[in-house]
Amino acid sequence: MCGRYASSRRPDDLVDEFDVAESRVEEALEPDYNVAPTKDVYAVLERPPSARDESAAERGPDAEPHRQLRVLRWGLVPSWAKDPSIGSRMINARMETVAAKPAFRRAFAKRRCLLPADGYFEWYETEAVTARGKPVKQPYFIRPRDGGTLAMAGLYEIWRDPTRDEDDPDRFRWTCTVITTDAADDLGRIHDRMPLMVEPDRWGSWLDPRTDHDDLLDLLVPASPGRLEAYPVSTAVGNVRNNGPQLLDPLPLDNDDANDDADDQETLL
Repeated sequence: MCGRYASSRRPDDLVDEFDVAESRVEEALEPDYNVAPTKDVYAVLERPPSARDESAAERGPDAEPHRQLRVLRWGLVPSWAKDPSIGSRMINARMETVAAKPAFRRAFAKRRCLLPADGYFEWYETEAVTARGKPVKQPYFIRPRDGGTLAMAGLYEIWRDPTRDEDDPDRFRWTCTVITTDAADDLGRIHDRMPLMVEPDRWGSWLDPRTDHDDLLDLLVPASPGRLEAYPVSTAVGNVRNNGPQLLDPLPLDNDDANDDADDQETLL
């Protein structure tokens, strides 16, 4: 699964990097080095102009979708959901079932997005155990080796809150989920799942709501071997209240035993 990631890019940088035509970000998010479910995140998506869009009349009824940057809440709430709390359980969609599962299939068909990330966290079960006999889990940060942005494949939905009035600007809730797949061999020893990436030359086809349904899964691929790097980080990331760039610092090694453990861990990557 993908349950935590880091996102520190500014909206202006994302607009440039993802060739966004329109930013719908009213207030920039603070850099977040411990993004957790139910938090607000940046998403890149494509939508036709709405009837209320000032440029809609100029573009006409058959206007092509244009690329937007928006703020969505992580944890997808299907349009048919009665209770939005379901979103906390919908943070990931498995590639193997995303096209058929009722919670995701409508979004997969028409509402796809990219979720920009600096990298993501996964927890590796070590041989050590806690006082209660449970495995000690070591967090790793996984990021592009070149320091670039991960474009994670995602879906989004728009849920209407039936308790709010028609003229309430908050009556629609925009939410999203990350699509995952089996981890590549070099990362699978840390965790068996990983986010799916969308390569830049496929962004247009993935985001376009008109792309043929049968071609969609072919656009999604695991990261190329060697493109990502992983290293152990502080267990402080396990507490969502902790934040800051220090969470991405490689774990310091203070003694010979730690160095021996690090050598063992290096064989995993």
